[in-house]
Amino acid sequence: MKVLIVDDDFIARHTLETRLLFNGYEVITAANGQIAWSILQDELIQLVITDWMMPELDGIGLVQRIRRAHFSRYIYIILLTSRSGQDDLITGLQAGSDDYLKKPFHEGELLARLAIGERILKLESELREAHDQLYLRATHDGLTGLLNRQAIVERANMELERSLRNGLPVSIAMLDVDHFKLVNDTYGHIVGDTVLVHITQMVMRSVRGYDGVGRWGGEEIMLVMPETSLEQARVIAERIREQIASMTIPLETGALVSVTVSMGISSTEDLHTSQLRSNLDTLVRQADEALYRAKHSGAIGLRCIHPSVCGLVASSGLPQLNAETAQALLSPADMQCEWFGHR
Repeated sequence: MKVLIVDDDFIARHTLETRLLFNGYEVITAANGQIAWSILQDELIQLVITDWMMPELDGIGLVQRIRRAHFSRYIYIILLTSRSGQDDLITGLQAGSDDYLKKPFHEGELLARLAIGERILKLESELREAHDQLYLRATHDGLTGLLNRQAIVERANMELERSLRNGLPVSIAMLDVDHFKLVNDTYGHIVGDTVLVHITQMVMRSVRGYDGVGRWGGEEIMLVMPETSLEQARVIAERIREQIASMTIPLETGALVSVTVSMGISSTEDLHTSQLRSNLDTLVRQADEALYRAKHSGAIGLRCIHPSVCGLVASSGLPQLNAETAQALLSPADMQCEWFGHR
């Protein structure tokens, strides 16, 4: 583990550095608190041993500055000083030090206190990781890794509030997999899950870094697109739709499954009052209406291609067809899924 030693006394600093290097620590040194503070901005250090009395910025000042800074990592601080009074001990701990060691010190005692610091840092890291995992489970969908419904609603409301402040539109898109029940009924729910995961990956590759994407429910996905007009949202939605339509998903059986999606979009630029523009229910309802129109446009929902058999299922009610017959009857335009923006 990397340790930062802060002491204005060169001999004391060098002696401590030598001892810690011998015991397997990686060591960085600083002659005063100001230099140490600069080092902490650039180096990933979690253990600091600092003297008290130093020029420019003393040990107490350094400790207080570290605690006020709220680093993303916890920094364990041992105050090492010749000041041995009870009041000094209290002052050092109240400033934010984790431990206090008086000079001259026994090497074994210092190493024991460093070991305590490492254990505490390990526990802190495990606690932070557990917290992150709990947060992830609370806000993300377990299958797709997308934001869950509650989290995408919170994200959408946040973007709507920002839109009211900056005057820029927010657009919502609802994506639904065509004939997804047929996928589940034909291949089973495990394949259905695989299809959803592949669609999710394609959507995430197609959106911008600042767009929000969440699983609305079942096979339905919501996109929240800040600072995006209806026309801009249409371009994004069309790109997503085309990329998914051109995608083939390999199955363990050797089959290749293709699906299409329908999308409906709405935008705050079509809403003329701040009350409506801040109402997520209004946007979702409009996007759902557009999605409903797209779903009933007669698009093909599922295509299965196998090395020896090719089946095609169309929403128009066509029976299972072989590859040659399907290609003869259906034009590329028939295999497209239309979108409808709500106006």
